[in-house]
Formats: sequence, C-alpha cells, structure tokens
Amino acid sequence: MARVHRKAAMSFIFITLLIDVIGWGIIIPVFPKLIMGLTHKDISAVSEYGGWLTFAYAIMQFVFAPVLGNLSDQYGRRPVLLFSLFGFGIDYLFLSFAPTIGWLFVGRIVAGITGASFTTASAYIADISTNENRTKNFGLIGAAFGLGFIIGPMIGGLLGQFGARIPFLFAAGLTLLNWLYGYFVLPESLSKEHRRKFELKRANPLGSLIQLKKYPAISGLIISLLFVYIAAHAVQSTWTYINIAKFNWSESMIGLSLGAVGLLVAIVQGGLIRFINPKLGNEKSIYYGLGLYALGLILFAFASQTWMMFVFLIPYCFGGIAGPALQSVISVHVPPNEQGELQGALTSLMSATSIVGPLMMTYLFSFFTRKNALVHFPGAPFFAGAVFMLVSALIAYSALKAEKEAVGV
Repeated sequence: MARVHRKAAMSFIFITLLIDVIGWGIIIPVFPKLIMGLTHKDISAVSEYGGWLTFAYAIMQFVFAPVLGNLSDQYGRRPVLLFSLFGFGIDYLFLSFAPTIGWLFVGRIVAGITGASFTTASAYIADISTNENRTKNFGLIGAAFGLGFIIGPMIGGLLGQFGARIPFLFAAGLTLLNWLYGYFVLPESLSKEHRRKFELKRANPLGSLIQLKKYPAISGLIISLLFVYIAAHAVQSTWTYINIAKFNWSESMIGLSLGAVGLLVAIVQGGLIRFINPKLGNEKSIYYGLGLYALGLILFAFASQTWMMFVFLIPYCFGGIAGPALQSVISVHVPPNEQGELQGALTSLMSATSIVGPLMMTYLFSFFTRKNALVHFPGAPFFAGAVFMLVSALIAYSALKAEKEAVGV
C-alpha cells in the first residue's frame, strides 16, 4: 500500500474506532442504574450482575473472535469490521428496550458474537504498518479509545439525567451511522496475495491460542499480557461501582471521570508515546508502563476523596505506554498473512481473561462492601490489580531476558 494510501487508511480506521468507542463509552455511566432499575438490588448485588453480563459478552467473544480473525485473513478486514459494527448497533437496541435483566444478557451475547472491531482493526493496522511506525500506529488505537472516552461518557452522563435508556438509544444510532460511514469510506487493507484460506482448526478459540506456540519467542510476553488483561478489569469492571459506593457519584460525575481518563489516554498514547517510546525503547516502555499502572491502582485503592481519584489517574494512564510496546514486540514475530490470526488469538486471550476478570473483581468488590463484610474495603479490586501488574512486569522481564540470551545479546 502506497505511503499516501497508508496515511489515509489510518485516518479512516482511527475515525471508525473513535466513533465505535464513543458509542461504547456513552452507556457506561448509566449501566449500573439500568441494572438497578431492573433488579431492584443494592450496589453490591448490582456489581455481581454487571460481572455476569461481562462474562456473557466475553465467553461469546472468546469463541467467535478467532473465527472472525481468520475470516478476515481470507476475505479481508473491511467486511469483518463492518459486520462487527452492525452487531454492536443491534446490541445497543436490545439494551435500549430490555424489559427484564434477561434481555440485557441477550444483547451482550449478540455483541460478543459480532464484537471483533478492535481485533480486526489491530490486524488492519498491522497490514499497513512498517517496522518504523508500528508502535506509533498501534498507539492510535489507544488514542481513539482515549478520545472516545472523553466524548462518550460525558454524553452518557448528560443523557442519563433524562432516563437510563436514553444513552443506549443514542449509542445505537451513533454505531449504526458508524457502520454506514465505514461502508462508504473504509478501504481494504489486506492485499489478495497476502490472504489465506479459512481453516476451521485454526479458528476455534483453543486452536487459535495453540497456534501461538509457533512463536516461542513471544510466549512469555503473551503470559505477561494475560496478567495485564486481568489487572485491567480492576478498573474496567468496577470503576463505576466502587466510586458510587465510596463517593456516591452520579452519572454525570462518572461520565466526567471517564472523560478525564479519555483525555489522559489520548495525551499519552496519541501524543507523548511518539516521543517516549523512541527514547526508552520497547523494553523499558513495558517496564515503566507496568510500574505506573501498579502505582496508580494502589493509589486508587486507598483514595479517600473524589479529587484523589482524578489526580491518581495521571500515573495510571501513563502506564498506557506499556500496551503498544508489548503489541509491537509481539506482532514483529508474526508474518503479514497471519496477523489476523494473531490478533484474533490475542482477543481470545483477552476474552478468556474477561470471563475470569470481571467476575473476580466484581465479586471481590461485593465481598468487601456487603452489609456483613468483616472488613469494609471497596478498593480491594484495585489492590488486586496492582499485584497482577507487578507479576506481569516480572514475567515480561524474564521473557525478554531469555530472548536476549538466546540470540547472544
């Protein structure tokens, strides 16, 4: 793909992901309120429902992400990405009109089956990247995530004042408009000479993970990534519940806090990473990033006032330099016609941890906040996340050290 076309393609994929994340971010501030309205439970019990809803999404994505990843290696990234966006639009419609908690599960299952937008986008970026700009381009995924979370949750928090279902309708409309946008302007990134036939044995979730054994140099880094994914659920799965329990945050305050997360992530991954990564290199970026993640999580765990949560977002979000560096090191070991398979396998890995992570973190929150809790500690999931981040750093260090020794460095 010519250089000019590569730049245009990155712009297209960035905008598509941005709108996708805005739609996702819109619903987060009001999700606890919607569950509470359907179940009539307190925040501890509602968090458990939230964990199971994430479980329903994750287990479907675990099964179907490698299928879609492998299909994108045969038919191209564009049709699979469009299919994923359409599925998310249908999911938001289910959530908008759900009369019972059961219908929320139906919507999450639909989204899990079709939800491979970031998987396919990662493969898309790998297709059009060079060794020189690979880390920078992967950082744009984080930038899209960050900007989407500046806009989406703040919109969701504002719309949530008019009813818990209004943000879901808005998200559905936005996502389906994104699907139309992609249909008309998103070019294909995978040339026909780099495509391969779909193989069912490589498209099942366990088979997809087994394929990673072909690249022993990255197995340790993948285990490191496993711990990062689990640790991330300390924030992703419990941020709203913990801050409602500790500080009685409203939907608008939740939206504002997530907007702050988005702003910081955009600054780090959309801007500062372009200067930090070349100076530090991928290896040091991984270590420093994981260390900052752990520090931020420890501070979250013991924060006693609302303003502290905002200040402590700074070290936590600077930890985002680790992710693109890890992805860059891993993707370099894989040939172009298997990038879809790799990203599908990594999404399966993320989905596998999303089967365990949300349940672990929401039940940890519920255990330490229920009425008969021996110790009241809403920040317990954050503390657990910090431990996982430190374990991840140790595993990454061991893996990279072993690779250096293998090549005689």
